[in-house]
Amino acid sequence: MKRLFCFFLPFLFGINLISAQSQDLDLIKKYLIDSGFNNEDIENLTIESKSFSKSMQASTLYVIQQYNGIPIHNAVGSIAIKSGKIVSFKGSFIHNIASKVNIISPVLSAEDALRSSVTHLKIAPIESLQMISEKTSNKTTFLKTNISEEEIPAKLVYQVVDEKLILSWDLSVLTKDAEHWYSVRINATNGELLSQDDWILHCSFDSHNSKSTSSLLMTPSPLEQKSSSNALAMSPTYNVLPLPGIESPNHGNRELISGQEDPIASPFGWHDTDGIEGAEFTTTEGNNVLASEDLAGLDSPGNRANGGENLVFDFPYDQNASIGEYQNASITNLFYTNNVAHDIWYHYGFDEASGNFQVNNYGKGGDGNDQVFAYAQDGTRFNNASFGTPPDGASPRMQMHLYNPMQPRVKLAINNSSILGEFGVTEGFFIFGTPEIPTLPDNITADLILAIDNISDPDPNDACSDLVNSSNMNGKIAVVRRGECSFFSKIERCQESGAIAIIIVNNVDGDFDIRGVDPIEIPAVGINQVDGEAIISQIENQPSVNATLAKTDPLNWIVGADSSFDNSIVVHEYGHGISNRLTGGPRSASCLDNDEQMGEGWSDWFGIVMTIKPGDKGSDARGRATFANGQPIDGPGNRPNPYSTDMSINPVTYADVSDDTNYSRPHGIGSIWASILWDMTWTFIDRDGYDSDLYNGTGGNNLAMQLVMDGLKLQACSPGFVDGRDGILAAADLLPNSEANKCLIWQVFARRGVGYSADQGSSQSRFDQVEAFDLPPTSQINCTTLNVNEFNSNLFRITPNPSNGIFDIKLSKEIGNSSISIFDINGRQVFNEDTLLKDIYRVTTNLKSGIYLLRIEAKDGSTTSVSKIIIQ
Repeated sequence: MKRLFCFFLPFLFGINLISAQSQDLDLIKKYLIDSGFNNEDIENLTIESKSFSKSMQASTLYVIQQYNGIPIHNAVGSIAIKSGKIVSFKGSFIHNIASKVNIISPVLSAEDALRSSVTHLKIAPIESLQMISEKTSNKTTFLKTNISEEEIPAKLVYQVVDEKLILSWDLSVLTKDAEHWYSVRINATNGELLSQDDWILHCSFDSHNSKSTSSLLMTPSPLEQKSSSNALAMSPTYNVLPLPGIESPNHGNRELISGQEDPIASPFGWHDTDGIEGAEFTTTEGNNVLASEDLAGLDSPGNRANGGENLVFDFPYDQNASIGEYQNASITNLFYTNNVAHDIWYHYGFDEASGNFQVNNYGKGGDGNDQVFAYAQDGTRFNNASFGTPPDGASPRMQMHLYNPMQPRVKLAINNSSILGEFGVTEGFFIFGTPEIPTLPDNITADLILAIDNISDPDPNDACSDLVNSSNMNGKIAVVRRGECSFFSKIERCQESGAIAIIIVNNVDGDFDIRGVDPIEIPAVGINQVDGEAIISQIENQPSVNATLAKTDPLNWIVGADSSFDNSIVVHEYGHGISNRLTGGPRSASCLDNDEQMGEGWSDWFGIVMTIKPGDKGSDARGRATFANGQPIDGPGNRPNPYSTDMSINPVTYADVSDDTNYSRPHGIGSIWASILWDMTWTFIDRDGYDSDLYNGTGGNNLAMQLVMDGLKLQACSPGFVDGRDGILAAADLLPNSEANKCLIWQVFARRGVGYSADQGSSQSRFDQVEAFDLPPTSQINCTTLNVNEFNSNLFRITPNPSNGIFDIKLSKEIGNSSISIFDINGRQVFNEDTLLKDIYRVTTNLKSGIYLLRIEAKDGSTTSVSKIIIQ
């Protein structure tokens, strides 16, 4: 009988699930019909995913609009259902879809579309294709090929183009250099590229390798040895920068910690994948993340830190040493920070059913086999970090690079002439073949030769046409200017003439990447304009200039910072995965590619909210990634302004989104959004206090974290700032104390220009928004008594505060005839006085001890300001 029950249980569960989905769809369709949609527009709706939110006590669903069983790309409804009612709907559904569809069957096959996409993306021709499956005529998958590191899924979708619905093939390709994870829509009629996203988001910063007079062979600095714990571990032990609080080595010391695995988020620990007690791995690998080095830039797991049978991950770290000497410490910190981020945000709703990153989902919903592949000391580039988020069920990539190298990984040494010395150069990368530059002590040593081509060309030294000194190039290192032609064409001309390597001189200031597709036969490097032109001048003015090209052993690199030790960057990158999986649903990864999207802003906020320390203040100037960027802890960070609630430090408002000079897309735009979230966080902290327990705390920071996460689930696909605001307000509606919380949220957003009357325009444009600083009318929500605006403290100051009930209001300007009101924390008025306010005004009360809100309102309506007071 027991066997019979076990056999039927999944079957019965499946029946119940189908029945529940049918009920949900009926409810949603009725809601949409009442909202003005016709039956034909919604008859093919499908629920793509569903989860239950403990915070909102509601089911959150992502519903896809379809026509004839084919989904419409990014036509997603984000819906919350509570007690059998739809309590929130944010969507981008389309009206009258039947009249907008071009065709119902594809002219091109999925293979034809893939070959077209390769041409549009300028990827090398496909050598072979093999189909894994073809479950339906609408969907198929191809095996990995010479163009992609992952399998290539293909499905039919409708793409919106000029209010038309164009049948298209939707494909995703992870390029062999792991620099791009393209998601494209290819017209199923003619192979035209209709839209393109990149699931990999880069956070790069400028670097400059200049001339050095140091030796070509770099001697690593001595490493101070630190003791390791030999005690048997009751649970895994890690020597790391502990979270929350410690952002980087500049902010605090590493500590040996254990027991931080959360029993709810990671019930079998961080080194498990089978769901049975006992770790399967003694290395930095487990259910949530596989952390390793990738110095070779192969986009595949390399060496992992090994904690032994007792799982003690205690490795030495000396920032001044070569990276090989602290590689295990770097990998360990990366593993730890990813796991902490996983466990903390699990408690705010980023769980299995919502698309989090786990190998084994322990039967809790969602698609598994998608732990984060996190690469420490990734060698593909410097001064960068990136995160690629595919849909649920496919593993994201986190690439953590090295910052501010103190010596370049590839060096050019001039062995004679007046510019004797070393120069930093960047190594070229061509997807289908790049010869290796020898690693010291091996090298390439030869005379330099300046390429000369057709003298009628704009630049006779850019090798953009046939070379006139080809016969003199054999066995030498060619030097060419960057010019206007492709890297491959100039390299090809030089290698055919017998050059054994090529140096390309930039035509603008700074370093640059030499990248391409077709294979090259000789090593290629780039050099900045200043150094390159100096070398060209020497070649033109002396009989011979001899040079050596060599690569330093990666393990001997000395760098300013290893970004795996900058917890704000690690969490920032992880945050991209959260915002991409929660916006539009876990099986959609393209809802944050519009011009006004705030992905970088959420990620900045994730990083800084997890590193708040007791004693911090909202008005502090808070830079991010200061360690990686070689700045002191009070440095400005890598954004246009440091984060601060003080608008004299961070003055941004919604209108700055259109300032493409000072606020780039996406990072600059994101910093404006993060500024608002930061203000909101501190508004709640000022009211409810700070709680260092990020898992289960009850402070204002915990409330802000919950509102942001729930807001991501409830907002529309392709959101702009108003959509993001409305998602957070919708979440506040479903949490306790909703009216008071919403008033504070409105206050914060209005202060930065995203007030009640703000107009977003199209989220596909950054130039059409209209900012507004007003609150909703009192007929909708009465915020007049609960609007705590401590940010207006420049208008007046209360001293002393705390007080015994007698205090002075010190004004920065004359207000005139005004009303002074005091409210208790429940919004009841407990004091009122009309007076003339000029400079200092004494208030005498007999209030009981507690927290109150003092409100000043000018009689002419010109000024209203509120501040918190404490009576002891």
